[in-house]
Amino acid sequence: MAKGLIRLSYRKIIDASSQKIWDKYVFDDTYMEFFMQAQFYNQQNKYTTFQELLDNVPNADKLHYLTSTAAIGYIRQLNKIIPDIANNAGKLCLPFTQFTFEIIQSHVQNKEAHRVAISFYSEPLTWIDTIGNLLVIAYGDQREGLQTGQEVQTDMIALQPYLSISSFQHGSSLPQ
Repeated sequence: MAKGLIRLSYRKIIDASSQKIWDKYVFDDTYMEFFMQAQFYNQQNKYTTFQELLDNVPNADKLHYLTSTAAIGYIRQLNKIIPDIANNAGKLCLPFTQFTFEIIQSHVQNKEAHRVAISFYSEPLTWIDTIGNLLVIAYGDQREGLQTGQEVQTDMIALQPYLSISSFQHGSSLPQ
């Protein structure tokens, strides 16, 4: 019997200390985009940080979206598979359907202060059980198959920092 239907979210933080090549490209390109877009909101060069722009310039919150455009091509390269989250066999396995992009902090004169987060949201998963720190899941809504005794393909994903259950729907898909 399944515990319910869930969606997982993974918040990937990218900054100057990021080591993976994909992360470095996202870091470099989103910083450059932030730097260029911030000039429009900061024509008098009064502000140096993203937070100062948010606090003092109307519509500066649009910088999240405007800066995200530099990351879209890299996100497409992931082929709808969440990065960094592997199953128990070490294979990247978790499909995503949605993502959000956020500037955590940035500085127009200091690239090292640039920090962004991309939150990935999985497709629906059937949460079967938790064993230790491993979620036992099946892809899609497999509640009916489990309840009727069908064999269902499963996977095991370790709980880890920045991975969380973002939504939960309890119980069976069949009427009781």
